[in-house]
Amino acid sequence: MSKSLDEIDLKILNEIQADGRITNVELAKRVGISPPPCLRRVRTLEEEGYIRGYRGLLDPPSLGFDVTVFASVHLSSQADADLRAFEEFVRHEPLVRECWMLSGEIDFILKCVAPDMATFQNFVSHLTAAPHVRNVRTSLVLHNSKNAPDVPLELKVPQG
Repeated sequence: MSKSLDEIDLKILNEIQADGRITNVELAKRVGISPPPCLRRVRTLEEEGYIRGYRGLLDPPSLGFDVTVFASVHLSSQADADLRAFEEFVRHEPLVRECWMLSGEIDFILKCVAPDMATFQNFVSHLTAAPHVRNVRTSLVLHNSKNAPDVPLELKVPQG
């Protein structure tokens, strides 16, 4: 990110983050500038990588994905090639929705969603058989107390 964000940029990002379907005219009105410069700023923010994309957030249980599990994965080797191989493995696993490499005892934590426990258990069998996987520990989600996929822009102070 090479651009210094000003107050208008942060307002634009905040509004788009709250409503990705907002029109440029409405966005411009909310941030206090006219539509043409607003559109230019949005395009610049996209080109600079501040805005990675737009999508609808779906509700997994409403769609029959009632099981959410975090899987902690410890590999037998932390060589770069083995870490990359594991990352490539999980990229092709549809139940894995997020994969984070960690420091410490656990190498990766995976957020998985499944329609039922049997499907998830089959995945765990597949996961534990993957190359360099030493062990897998799973934690079934009982309840989600907070789900905030947005960036806390209110903590960001404009630079410049």
